[in-house]
Amino acid sequence: MRFEFATATRILFGPGTLQEAAPLAAELGRRPLVVIGLAVEHARPLLDDLAAHGLAVTLFRVEGEPTTAVVQQGCAAARADDCDLVIGFGGGSALDTAKAIAALLTNDGDVLDYLEVIGGGRALTRPAAPCIAIPTTAGTGAEVTRNAVLLSPEHRVKVSLRSPLMLPRLAIVDPELTYSLPPEVTASTGLDALTQLVEPFVSHRANPLTDALCREGLGRAARSLRRVVQAPDPAAREDMALASLFGGLALANAALGAVHGFAGVLGGMFDAPHGAICARLLPFVMEANVRALQTRDPANPALRRYDEVAHLLTGWLTATAADGVAWVHDLCHDLEVPPLADYGLTEADFPVVVEGASRASSMKGNPIALTTEELTAILAQAL
Repeated sequence: MRFEFATATRILFGPGTLQEAAPLAAELGRRPLVVIGLAVEHARPLLDDLAAHGLAVTLFRVEGEPTTAVVQQGCAAARADDCDLVIGFGGGSALDTAKAIAALLTNDGDVLDYLEVIGGGRALTRPAAPCIAIPTTAGTGAEVTRNAVLLSPEHRVKVSLRSPLMLPRLAIVDPELTYSLPPEVTASTGLDALTQLVEPFVSHRANPLTDALCREGLGRAARSLRRVVQAPDPAAREDMALASLFGGLALANAALGAVHGFAGVLGGMFDAPHGAICARLLPFVMEANVRALQTRDPANPALRRYDEVAHLLTGWLTATAADGVAWVHDLCHDLEVPPLADYGLTEADFPVVVEGASRASSMKGNPIALTTEELTAILAQAL
């Protein structure tokens, strides 16, 4: 057995840990570019604390999905003010933007030179500028991943800028920052966290360390995801913040699968929340994978893992993969996950989506290669 595990240099978790951000930032730089995805008032405590510690802040706001152009603009702003540190504060969009800017500040060339699939795919050669990642949602786990997912509007697809050199120097996960999230955002991001625990667990690149993280995260998500949306409380918020963190740690080291292979393409074509796309696809992908494994590769250990996922989600010792699929279906119904047609997807789009998903890097982690017909059937069910 051989595996590698890489993550942020340091992770701080717990209520109130945001208060530690400014003094730790002062150890890494003096002129931070602070990338935010929320209204400025949400970031005000952090900004005031940074100023109190003598740091000269340049603020950069990301509205909506991070695009290649936004990253280039952020780099220009950072260079103009001689920023020597990047802080991401917000959801996955803000954190991915911050990581991408930090990487390009120290590596020559355009962002397209380094992007997967649509770009040059060049490897970063220099460590990114110091980066601190502070999530305000519980879903993406972007604070501990080695990539940044960027939208290329001209290509109508989301792709990754990816390198171990992009891992943040510091990740601060403070569950209190998620307390004010509205129910629909809590649901969407929480379902993304759930997906990012299931897919690495059944991935053919799973390893004992990521397995442990996924098992722990799935149990926490199973008991708290409904509760945190319907009647949020601190314990449930903490569970989901941990589930998100563990999912990020797992996916960065064991890959994802067909759900995210689709999501990158669909997110580039339609204005739809990433978590909602993943949630709608998850039960259908689980079902298709199980059927394909039973038919073409019955000795694959992923089959037993799907049974274990079902046990972790339902709490039943005798649960099977079918029970897990039913549990996810019921969860998505309870949380009112909309069909993909609500975002504009039609049957006419299926060939383009399937072709793009087949080439996506995330698809490489799926436990079995799905055929064009199987991928098309998944879209038809999720429509």
